[in-house]
Amino acid sequence: MSSVRLVEVSKRFGPVVALDDLDLEVVDGEFLVLVGPSGCGKTTALRIIAGLEDPTTGQVYVGDREITDVAPKDRDIAMVFQDYALYPHMSVYDNLAFSLQMRRTAHSEVERRVKGVAELLGLGELLRRKPGQLSGGQRQRVALGRAIIREPRVFLMDEPLSNLDAKLRVSMRAELARLHRRLGVTIIFVTHDQVEAMTMARRIAVLHEGRLQQLDSPQGLYDRPRNLFVAGFIGSPAINTLAARYHDGSFVGEGFRVSMEGRPKAPAVPSAQDLVLGVRAEDMRILDGAPPPAVASLGEGAVDLVETLGSDTFLTLSGSWGSMVVRVEPRAEYAPGRRLPVGLLLDRLHVFDAATGEAIT
Repeated sequence: MSSVRLVEVSKRFGPVVALDDLDLEVVDGEFLVLVGPSGCGKTTALRIIAGLEDPTTGQVYVGDREITDVAPKDRDIAMVFQDYALYPHMSVYDNLAFSLQMRRTAHSEVERRVKGVAELLGLGELLRRKPGQLSGGQRQRVALGRAIIREPRVFLMDEPLSNLDAKLRVSMRAELARLHRRLGVTIIFVTHDQVEAMTMARRIAVLHEGRLQQLDSPQGLYDRPRNLFVAGFIGSPAINTLAARYHDGSFVGEGFRVSMEGRPKAPAVPSAQDLVLGVRAEDMRILDGAPPPAVASLGEGAVDLVETLGSDTFLTLSGSWGSMVVRVEPRAEYAPGRRLPVGLLLDRLHVFDAATGEAIT
């Protein structure tokens, strides 16, 4: 078994709490991504699993074996770092073979495994080159190969794509996904890029200030965020928010009133409670006449910004309710300054407690 489990793991650096009672279970063979803003504790969690940091409290398990106090070299875990960490004076072949040679593996076995990894990663023609003669993507593949050749139970990857250009990052994401399917091993991948997390993971663990906010599938996080932080962090562009209160079957805020009468998803909240409404850009509508039954009008907004991305166009509108982003037809033309009636899909509305940030269902 190559499952990984963290049980009430905390890590403190003096007065700074990097991790706060983190409970996390990674299933055998799973590709799980830890995501969150800088300083949220994701790299600290990875280093604790690898044995490069000791937890202040809590236990770490791989399979049924507790490894909290086991030396890093005895954990059967391989880590791929952000900066590749290749030996510059060694050839690609020697970089790949080094860990096996240090373990006094037979030469024939070293040769077999280096050739197998080189074929897997398309490095066959590069084995005699040194890292300085390689592109960024090639160096990244060598770093991956150096981890793969050890045949570990668990792979840990700490933002391995962050030094690559945008186009290469996309191709390397696909390559890592294919590699995971072929190897079938457990991979824990750390990134601050939520697009990277959404496109690669089977499940995503969202961290903030050392605490686990939500563990779910990419679509689950997007459709059913547990709190306002997850709703705002997952998704691009970020979710639109509106301050409101609930009164007589309607959400009432600055310059708008959204009636929920007759809607099956109307929340049960006190009238005096401060709320935050969340609605994603694709769930906003530019209205042409009276809104249909499933859409609530927010009044007019002025076009501040038009972002044309080819497959999508996003309008940033400002009105009495503040600023909101609306996705529109990609070839629609809207001039800055134009005033447009805007509405939202009632059944796609997210409601959060303004005081706690927690979702209200």
